[in-house]
Amino acid sequence: MAESQVHVDRNLALELVRVTEAAALAASRWMGRGDKNAADGAAVEAMRKAFDTVAISGTVVIGEGEMDEAPMLYIGEKVGLYAKAGGGPEVDIAVDPLEGTTITAKGGPNAMAVVALAQKGGFLHAPDIYMEKLAVGPGLPPGVVSLEAGVEENLRELAKAKKCDISDLVVCLLDRDRHKEIIKRCRAAGARIMMIPDGDVSGVVAVSQPETGVDIYMGSGGAPEGVLAAAALRCIGGQMQGKLLFENDEQISRAREMGVTDPNRIYGLEDMASGEVMFAATGVTTGPMLQGVRRSAGFAITHSIVMRSKSGTVRYVEGHHNFALKPAAFIA
Repeated sequence: MAESQVHVDRNLALELVRVTEAAALAASRWMGRGDKNAADGAAVEAMRKAFDTVAISGTVVIGEGEMDEAPMLYIGEKVGLYAKAGGGPEVDIAVDPLEGTTITAKGGPNAMAVVALAQKGGFLHAPDIYMEKLAVGPGLPPGVVSLEAGVEENLRELAKAKKCDISDLVVCLLDRDRHKEIIKRCRAAGARIMMIPDGDVSGVVAVSQPETGVDIYMGSGGAPEGVLAAAALRCIGGQMQGKLLFENDEQISRAREMGVTDPNRIYGLEDMASGEVMFAATGVTTGPMLQGVRRSAGFAITHSIVMRSKSGTVRYVEGHHNFALKPAAFIA
């Protein structure tokens, strides 16, 4: 790759941080105020405006829903500085302006603003349905766990690969009634459980972060969030599988329109996020991976992470924001 293109990529990665910062700052105004829709709306609007400053011609492929369901950041929307005029790199974009709307409304931990970017055609166009997910961190034998295996077999094989006992493993999953059987089987096998209220992007990414203590992620959550999590693991390392969970024929038909040819397919990491991928997230409320927005009079501090699959580099960015100099659109 030419040196000039390397600089473009690096600059673009940092520009993505500005986008997630804008969403996180806007959402943080609603932290603990009990209105998840207002928090989400503020994040969406700020993120959309921030994209107008990024030197790309982007298409939203994972977003806030269909055009008639969302006023902005809808699937198919063109965003970026060159979206209308043409020029600039053509990329696909996956967004979750506020992962953890309920968390934010309640003032709970681990809400984030998330963006991923890939070369055109690089993301699975996942419908807004559930996806069964299984993820482990880097440095393990390929295929050490599988959605085709049972809970007990996966725990046994993972413990063997990590040269530890099953009782040393921590399983992360969403705190949902639908996961009662998985939890029961994990505990019966001897594994420990970490249940999270929301935010399964961060739950999946946690398997790649030794400081979180999470060894494996299991269970079902949103398919769009699965693609975002896959983008992060492509950059930071790890293994992941996903399988779309359809409730009716209408969902299958919709998925086929989006390019899903086999409703029973198990997707690997590169099936969900392929080619050159970038991922950025900014904490809204504090969690294991990121600090939340810290506000004072006329000032705020943000904590973000940005990654690139090409280099494997992970950067943590602390932003100090002076509201007297920052456009109101990015802090409202």
